[in-house]
Amino acid sequence: MTFRASVITLYPEMFPGPLGISLAGKALADGAWSLETVALREFGTGKHRQVDDTPAGGGAGMVLRADVLAAAIDSIGEEAENAERPRLLMSPRGRPLDQAFVRELAEGLGAVIVCGRFEGIDERVIEARGLTEVSIGDYVLSGGEPAAIVLLDAIVRLLPGVMGNDQSGTHESFETGLLEHPHYTRPAEWEGRTIPEVLTSGDHGKVERWRREQAKRLTAERRPDLMPGGQVRGGEK
Repeated sequence: MTFRASVITLYPEMFPGPLGISLAGKALADGAWSLETVALREFGTGKHRQVDDTPAGGGAGMVLRADVLAAAIDSIGEEAENAERPRLLMSPRGRPLDQAFVRELAEGLGAVIVCGRFEGIDERVIEARGLTEVSIGDYVLSGGEPAAIVLLDAIVRLLPGVMGNDQSGTHESFETGLLEHPHYTRPAEWEGRTIPEVLTSGDHGKVERWRREQAKRLTAERRPDLMPGGQVRGGEK
């Protein structure tokens, strides 16, 4: 079935954005995946369709209301397909997004993605609607929309037929637990720098061994936490 993404946001005009061009855009036009936005403001309360309120207990900023966000989530429907799609909240305190989780999502029916704003959202709606918090890194954005775009871009490229070469999705960083090896192409010499001789040797066995060695070297230098016994690093409104 077609991967279906439903994004709940205060700013539906931000979509598809970058997802409407290149691989993701072509896949969207070809029907390899679908994207719908749910405008949170439409579920606001009162004349001004208010979606937020002051935080209980005091403090700076505003918090998205549980009743408003729940209504937006519920509007998507309770069909069997929707029940099988995970409900995700882009949040700096969520589980760190990694390639294994991206691949897991790409193998499913789609996802409902909530984009937070302001100081955050009422904790009760997270619990009541079973939202899984997901972080794209240890930093804070103005809202969850850019994070949702990152998440969807990572997913869509792994959908069947989206990448011209199916091996492109398996021979890259994190798919093997390591960072990707260096790449080279023509010209053979550039500014006094040459392509490593092994890559032009024609010996595919040597090439593969060199690539594995380089991947291990780069991972040890730049992401020792990914190496056996390394320290694991953690994580938007």
